[in-house]
Order: sequence, then structure tokens, then C-alpha cells
Amino acid sequence: MGHQHGEGHSHHHGTSNQKALLWAFILITGFMVVEFIGGFLTNSLALLSDAGHMLSDSAALGLSLFAVILGTRQATGSKTYGYRRFEIIAAALNGVTLLVISGIIMFEAVRRFTAPPEVQSSGMLVIAVIGLLVNIAAGWILMRGDKEENLNIRSAFIHVIGDMLGSAGAIIAALLIMLFGWQLADPVASIIVSLLVLVSGWRVTRDAANVLMEGVPPSIDPERVAAELAAIPGVVDVHDLHVWSITPEEPLLSCHLTVSDDADPDRVLRLSNQLLNETFGIGHSTIQLETESGGCPSPHNNIH
Repeated sequence: MGHQHGEGHSHHHGTSNQKALLWAFILITGFMVVEFIGGFLTNSLALLSDAGHMLSDSAALGLSLFAVILGTRQATGSKTYGYRRFEIIAAALNGVTLLVISGIIMFEAVRRFTAPPEVQSSGMLVIAVIGLLVNIAAGWILMRGDKEENLNIRSAFIHVIGDMLGSAGAIIAALLIMLFGWQLADPVASIIVSLLVLVSGWRVTRDAANVLMEGVPPSIDPERVAAELAAIPGVVDVHDLHVWSITPEEPLLSCHLTVSDDADPDRVLRLSNQLLNETFGIGHSTIQLETESGGCPSPHNNIH
């Protein structure tokens, strides 16, 4: 039996993610209050919807920050993989929140089509411009984290991008109202932004669900992994292969390798771990070696 353990991302990445989330949380939460007040004073659905989205963002960023901090805790006897999976739970909650907020905004926007209220476009424009600048700053901060690999950071980043689009939509709507008196621009901008956020929320929720369901990471092809392992000298068969992940950046693998009776098991194990780590980025693997004559009690040719 062989084990290979990978450290995953360094402590530096965890610290940078914490700082990025903390500053983004402060910026978004602070401006959220301003935008809520401005939305009520100007009677702008675009601002109110953006403020509502920022409320969900504030909660999402707070949850993400807590998840990243919790994820740095060491593994225990009862939590042998540590607490990093909570980051995925947080990402799933953030994704579902995006879907719910999008639905609420679209419902209110449709209702406003029948009776568009008067909107104070000048105040709406000022607040929307400030909101856009705040969201750009928050987005820039989050870009410095591990958003490409860390699903939790990515979900928080998408929340902020959604806010950025919301502010941009509010600016366009305010200008259309000011220049042409087109009051319907307010709910139209809200619907467009909601659709974009809906797509992003669905993707985050889908990716988080795949991790929680122990699905194969999208970047890894189990059939190719099995074929590469089977090509190692001395390996006769690959079966009971499972690939899953704790987080998207931390894939795991377990499998059984049947080796010929004259093979060097230590060499096979070393080459297998080297292949998994260098070719597929799998730093944590558990490999059970079996001889042809010894057989295996498990069904063969299972790849998961």
C-alpha cells in the first residue's frame, strides 16, 4: 500500500485570500448601506436591486472569509481532511443566494414594467458611479487571491462582478432617464444584470455541487489516468480507481494496481506517484498494489 501526500497551496495563499476577502468585505458592506439609502431616496429599482445584491455579497464575503479562516485549521482525529471542505459549502450557499436574488430582482422588474415609477436620475447616477468604483476596487483586491483555483474566492469574485455590472447598468439607466426620460430603462437594466448574475450563480452552484458529490474534477480524465498508470512497466491492470477532491485545487485519488509477480513494487509505486503528481497535479493518492497470483477481492475495471 502506498500513500502520497501533497501540501496543496502554501500558507501564503491562505493568508492572501484572507486579506483579499477582508478588504472586499469592508468595502462592499460599507457602500451597501449608502446604496440602500440612495435607492430609497431616488426610488430606483436598479439601485435597490444592486444594494440587495450587495447585501448578499456582504454576507457571502463574510461567509467566505470565515470559510477560509476555518480551512486553515489543522486536521483532527474526527476531521482527518481538516476543514477545507467548508469552503465549498460556503461557495454552494453563495451560488444559491445569487440564484434567489436574481429571481427576486427579475420579479420586481417585471412588475415595474406595468407601472414604471418616477426615478430621480441625477442622484441615481452619482450613487451608481460611486458604487462602480467601489466594486472595481473590491474586484481588484479579490483578483489578487486564488480565484482561478479556489472556488470560494471565485464565488465571491463573481458576486462582486455582478455588483459591478449592476452599477454599470444603473449608470446607463440613469443616463437614459436623464437624456430621454425613458423610465423603463431602470427595470430593463435590472433584468439584464439579473440574467448575467443568474448564469454566474448557476456555474458556481454546479461546480460546488460536483465537489460535494465527490465528482471527478473537470480538469482530470479518469480514463486517461488509468491508461497512463497501466503503461508503467510492471503494471498489469488498474481497477477500483476513484478521483475526487476536497476542494477544486486539492484532488485526491485511490486505486488498485495489479503488478506482475516479477515487478519491483517500490519502483512501480514511485513511478505511479510521480506520474500522478507531475502529469495530473494529484498530490494526495492512495495506491494498493496486488500481484497477479494474489488476486483482488474487489470487482475489477471500476473507474470512478
